[in-house]
Amino acid sequence: MAVIAGALSETQRTTLAAVCDTYVPAVKTDDADEILRAFMARSASDMGVPGAIEGLMAQAMMPEEIEAMAALLDGLAQHGFADLPLEARTQLLAQVAGSSHDARLGLRSLKGLTQLLFYGMPDERGRNPNWEALGYPGPVSSPPTPEEAPKTIRVEQLEPGAATMTADAVVVGSGAGGAVVAAELQRAGKSVVVLEQGGYHNESDFHQYEVPGMLALYLGGGLLSSEDGSIAILAGSTLGGGTVVNYMNCIRTPEHIRREWAQHGIDGIDGPEYDEHIDAVWRRLSVNDEATTQNGPHRKLIQALESQGMSWKPITRNADASCEDDRVCGYCAVGCQKGCKQSTLKTFLQDAADAGARFVVGARAERVLVEDGRARGVEAAVKLADGQQAKLTVEAPIVVVAAGSVESPALLLRSGIGGPAVGKHLRLHPATIVEGVYEEPIEGWLGQIQSAVSYAFADCEGDCGFLIESSPTHPGLTGSAWPFEDGARCKRHFAAKFRHAAPFISVARDHGEGEVALDRHGRAVVRWSASDEVDRRLIVRAQVELARLHRAAGAKEIFTLHAEPLRWVEGEDFDEFLGRVEAAPYGPADIAIFSAHQMGACRMGSDPDDYVADGRGELHDAEGVWIGDASAFPTPPGVNPMITIMALAHRTAHEILAAAG
Repeated sequence: MAVIAGALSETQRTTLAAVCDTYVPAVKTDDADEILRAFMARSASDMGVPGAIEGLMAQAMMPEEIEAMAALLDGLAQHGFADLPLEARTQLLAQVAGSSHDARLGLRSLKGLTQLLFYGMPDERGRNPNWEALGYPGPVSSPPTPEEAPKTIRVEQLEPGAATMTADAVVVGSGAGGAVVAAELQRAGKSVVVLEQGGYHNESDFHQYEVPGMLALYLGGGLLSSEDGSIAILAGSTLGGGTVVNYMNCIRTPEHIRREWAQHGIDGIDGPEYDEHIDAVWRRLSVNDEATTQNGPHRKLIQALESQGMSWKPITRNADASCEDDRVCGYCAVGCQKGCKQSTLKTFLQDAADAGARFVVGARAERVLVEDGRARGVEAAVKLADGQQAKLTVEAPIVVVAAGSVESPALLLRSGIGGPAVGKHLRLHPATIVEGVYEEPIEGWLGQIQSAVSYAFADCEGDCGFLIESSPTHPGLTGSAWPFEDGARCKRHFAAKFRHAAPFISVARDHGEGEVALDRHGRAVVRWSASDEVDRRLIVRAQVELARLHRAAGAKEIFTLHAEPLRWVEGEDFDEFLGRVEAAPYGPADIAIFSAHQMGACRMGSDPDDYVADGRGELHDAEGVWIGDASAFPTPPGVNPMITIMALAHRTAHEILAAAG
């Protein structure tokens, strides 16, 4: 990652390097192990981390955001930060973090980025020198060549300047929802143009690198979070959207959720006709559990659940039978190298392309065009392969907004349509992690990334609760959230424990709501916090129950992902530890909370004052504009939402066709 000149002054750059080298310092040790000794002696600067962070700032931050980070660095420089010894720098960072929320959030961001890049960024040879000390293999196989895995969806090649396309329908977004709508409309004889903000990546591009994969395939490079830092947002941003990077957990829309949604004005959602939409999606994705196997973290989770008399289920997945290579499958959160994940690239988008749909990638939809209350098309800015820009207008009487529950409401807000509920009622399925460290190696990068789920606490707060799942472990993301006491102890602890760690995850059906708004540049801003009383209880209860499960599975050490380390080691009072977990802070920047399921913010329902679209999916205030993704959900389903997104989109596509006549 090259530095882009001008993001920081020389003094700020020097201070940034000192901050990074405080979080990941060079430490001299007398370890007999040469690999560990070299690892401990390697600083963030030795890995080029400060320059990579400055490069990301220059590429992804707005000027005022860079100014805020620069001001933080300037404040540290006034204390002579770069010239202080390591211990004094560590103490000063703790003091500054305690001085204000903004300072705490800024330093947490720098700490996370430093560790993400130090542990996850490959060098020019395609390796990270820290992986050997962690026992992590890095990529275990090479991607197929473009000849072996050709790109079978043709994308439009635009020239710089202005361009116009015409179609019967334009679909904004190519993920779980947009892909289904595009395929159904094109199959029915409508001409369709699909606009995708991300690029077109397939098996030949999936190199099993954690950080480059995140930057290429996720919204905001995987670094997006809520405005106050309460929650990290993980959303796909590539042709195929989240279906390219998700965990393939296929769950039918729960019956009680269907009944609940019917009360919001979605007619028939609780009847057999909706089952037909689910079944159509289920068949096209080839959903099955025939090749579902458990990796190390899941085996520990299942052991714990069974020892406590709690039920669990193997997940059904949209994967073909070749999904059985334990070496390769643990990396498919950055793309399935074998091509066995039946993402929309392999299914609905391919169907749409084969039927004649046209695709534009690198296309950020800026505005939905409406005249006299009727859809006229979409204006988009297209980033071309050579970095130049094109201005694209797609003229179409049908517009389907399916850019995800962050970007879909932002598009409607920029367009001035959707009514007073646009951006409101955002739901995020907040997820938390508790890590357990075991005597034997877990090696959570091996095997299928998700394979089991427990509903034991799904209704522990009335109609809200949480699922229990697990996930793979890779050093970048894991390291970025690892508790920090001081640089030396953090490095040593990570090197000793990473290979033996298993993450247990809670995914909550949230009770409170967030919001998507626009900043002054027209970009989406996510506002969410764990301030709702029920949500807070769910998060705390989940942390306690996950810790109990780790102990039941025989963990020797258990810790949460709080900013202030909260850890239990075998032999210590476990009940006292649980008391500390319950009493710990859970506000912004206190604990790592993330969302892989963004929903609502353009929801369907009968009342135009409280819902953006009607019960069919068409905007109340703009005829011909439809919502085709998870932003249409009236409430959160409480389960992994891919199947629900696709089934609802299948239903919406048929409503569009019925309305078109």
